[in-house]
Amino acid sequence: MQKDKIDMFMMVNAEKFSPMTIPAIKERLEKMDDDGMYMLQSGAFRNPTVILVIAIFLGWDRFFLDDIGLGILKVLTCYGLGVWWLVDLFTVTQRTHNYNYRKFLQLASFA
Repeated sequence: MQKDKIDMFMMVNAEKFSPMTIPAIKERLEKMDDDGMYMLQSGAFRNPTVILVIAIFLGWDRFFLDDIGLGILKVLTCYGLGVWWLVDLFTVTQRTHNYNYRKFLQLASFA
């Protein structure tokens, strides 16, 4: 793939991935053809800052990260009496980065 397309993808989506995964993503993009790039651009990656705000005010972060079962359990237990909500505030950014990387690998495997 062309370097300018890789740079454009990274410029738009770099904040949505962990800094440790950026080299692996770039390497995977270099091996990908243009059709695979179109598939990646159609994937909606989650913004960690938005998910953090949702976690702070609503506590529904697990629903947005496709963790529906634990999201329902979290709500039914009143957010684990507040303990689960507090723990999730500290882990939501990393969980969002991991979710985005798994989604990237899933989309890249189809290309």
